[in-house]
Amino acid sequence: MILKKLMTALAGAGALLTVSTSANAEALRILTWGGYAPDNVIQLFEKEYPDISVEVTLSNNEEIIAKLRATGGAGFDLAQPSHDRIFAAQQEYDIYKPLDLSQINTGDMQENLLEAVKTNASIDGNVYAVPHQWGTSGLVVDKTKAPDVKGWADLCDPQYKGRTSMRLRRTILLGMAFSMGKDPFALYSDRDAYQKMLDEVTEKMIACKSMVKTYWNGGDDLSTLLLSGEVVASESWDSTAFKLYAQNNNLVYVPPETGALAWIDTFVIPRKGKADDAAYKWINFVLRPEIVTMMSDSTGAISAVKGGVELLPEDKKAAVKVAFDDAALANLKFFANIPAGLEDLEGKALERIKAASSD
Repeated sequence: MILKKLMTALAGAGALLTVSTSANAEALRILTWGGYAPDNVIQLFEKEYPDISVEVTLSNNEEIIAKLRATGGAGFDLAQPSHDRIFAAQQEYDIYKPLDLSQINTGDMQENLLEAVKTNASIDGNVYAVPHQWGTSGLVVDKTKAPDVKGWADLCDPQYKGRTSMRLRRTILLGMAFSMGKDPFALYSDRDAYQKMLDEVTEKMIACKSMVKTYWNGGDDLSTLLLSGEVVASESWDSTAFKLYAQNNNLVYVPPETGALAWIDTFVIPRKGKADDAAYKWINFVLRPEIVTMMSDSTGAISAVKGGVELLPEDKKAAVKVAFDDAALANLKFFANIPAGLEDLEGKALERIKAASSD
């Protein structure tokens, strides 16, 4: 009886200790994209670090910047904007703090991805971001019906008239510019030169309208067009193409010969964050191979760690290996920091294309 009472008392004390530990845990407030902090990863992290409690707020690039701008960089301890949305926001709003790279296992990261982020997110010698996951925009092709499609301009090839598609957004303008031998990112600093390039691309896109079956808006639209056979080649996000490959192995992702356009989602620490040590622990935790696989299963994207493709879940690995060899990975064209005003010029170009006749 005494033993039973003692065990009951110990159990109660243990429960109180657990509650107390949880209540006193340091909060790690993460501002991130859907899928980037999955429950199974959070549970493993909190098990290893019981003194840290993870709180997640889902967002996107525009909202991340808006939320941190409104508070001067307060309210969150870790955020994940894309690599081309850091430099200008930091210069204008001062919402991030420099990273201490000595606390991050950067040696685990793929070198070209790390350098791309550092190039885009460095100010006055300080680095404000490191990479987490990446993806691209390129082409999805039915290899049995359009085996010669290798680049953006092939979507306008007369032999595929009425069987191609694209999305009328800035990505197709950039892709077509590269296909015409231009480097739009190199022209960002010269507004007049950028406008001249846009005019040339716009004329090409207008001439291409009669070749295009339709312009898609979302991944579901594109999937229907390709799976039905109405379209044999299209501009596409790689993640959409990988899903299509699982349904039809003839539908493959093709990085354009001028290079797939690449985005990288990053880790930054907000200027008034209160849990830097916990933030660094989370960054390093999600670089671990077993966690990388869980994270990529949740996001559908590829980790920025070395061997990130090999660490994909099996159902995604095959599609990626078909799409990317070492040369394609080395040829990625990373989105550059876009200066203020250029997106307005692009918007006007897109409106001209949309309004033009397809005759």
